[in-house]
Amino acid sequence: MTATARFRPSVTVAAVIAHEGRYLLVEEETPEGLRLNNPAGHLEQGESPLQAVVREALEETARAFTPEALLGVYLARFLRPERGEDVTYVRFAYRGHVGEPLPGRTLDTGIRRTLWLSLDEVRASRERHRSPLVLQCIEDHAAGRALPLDSVQAHASLADPLRLA
Repeated sequence: MTATARFRPSVTVAAVIAHEGRYLLVEEETPEGLRLNNPAGHLEQGESPLQAVVREALEETARAFTPEALLGVYLARFLRPERGEDVTYVRFAYRGHVGEPLPGRTLDTGIRRTLWLSLDEVRASRERHRSPLVLQCIEDHAAGRALPLDSVQAHASLADPLRLA
């Protein structure tokens, strides 16, 4: 039997934010052009998913995000043959709310603008979504899905790594 490379999915987080019947999305530059996404990004070394979603939402919306519940953990796979990519994403999606834009904060590089869209507008724009998870997470939010924040546990070793002999 030949050895194969270990499977290493890309771990991401997403914030699903609703206010008065509208969802906060970002319009961002991607290799596929301008796309709509939930405020989202990659988990960084030493960071819990909860810490990551607060950071990413702030960077992409210039608003402080307060998580209220875990929506779920989602997986999706993308093939980009022209770039030699076969990537599986594991997304931790959280529902919560944001305040007003923070004075002096700018949007992260690549984020063109934020938009508040109704559920119908989100559904109608699915061809512009960065991933099918954008709509799936919003549909789960609209259905009232909410798991306790402590459903995802982050061990203290994230900040202070264990030393193995």
